[in-house]
Amino acid sequence: MAKYLSPQAYIDPSAKIGENVTIHAFAYIDKNVEIGEGCEVMPFTSIIRGTRIGKNNKFYQGSIIGADPQDFRWKGEETYCYIGDNNVIRENVIINRGIHSEGGTRIGNDCIIMAETHIGHDSRIKGKCVLGNGVTIAGDTEIGQCTILSSGAMLHENGSIGDWVLIKGGCRITGNVPPFVIMAHNPASYFGVNAFIMRKKGFTDEQIDDVAKAYRHVYQTGTSVFNALKRIEADVQPSEVRDAIVDYIRSKNLKIVAIPRDLE
Repeated sequence: MAKYLSPQAYIDPSAKIGENVTIHAFAYIDKNVEIGEGCEVMPFTSIIRGTRIGKNNKFYQGSIIGADPQDFRWKGEETYCYIGDNNVIRENVIINRGIHSEGGTRIGNDCIIMAETHIGHDSRIKGKCVLGNGVTIAGDTEIGQCTILSSGAMLHENGSIGDWVLIKGGCRITGNVPPFVIMAHNPASYFGVNAFIMRKKGFTDEQIDDVAKAYRHVYQTGTSVFNALKRIEADVQPSEVRDAIVDYIRSKNLKIVAIPRDLE
């Protein structure tokens, strides 16, 4: 498909538009915007200044990409929002750009972000994630690769979710979720290992068993997180999945969700 820029769209003359881009009628492309080749911008979508978009992304009707951050610390500085390649961003999604000139909001590659999801300033979402309808992500958060947030899930400010996690619909996350788990309910509670998705994507039964064994120590023995890590290192053979769990928890100073306060 050749580049098609509707005469009924507003495109600032300074915007940089790549090859084979389609911008439909009534879209708004602000100044200081870059859109990579193969993208499609549907009607009534707004791409706001400071947004940098990779290749082959599709933005559906009513989405606002690079919106002004909703944070009192932002005083009008030039800030940024970065979108990777091959993402699908559905209707009425709002993605805020960062509040500082360095860093910025960053979406990786191959994500699906469903309708009416809101992603706050300076969030970092790695590749191959799925965010369901109406997901709410506050500022300064991080979501690991291949993670799913089901419809209506909420991630509070400074929260972190590891790789290969499933957050059930409506679940509210107010801290750090380690990799390979399922979290559900409010307050959030451990709901098991994300085995179905892991198995579907090529993890072996041995790897999944190691993950389950590790989290039995963390969530099902009634010991402290500190002691649980010691038990994991003694009980589970070193491996990529075991090390991912241990390293993540240690990187968060042993503070993870669904742990009673007296066991932290």
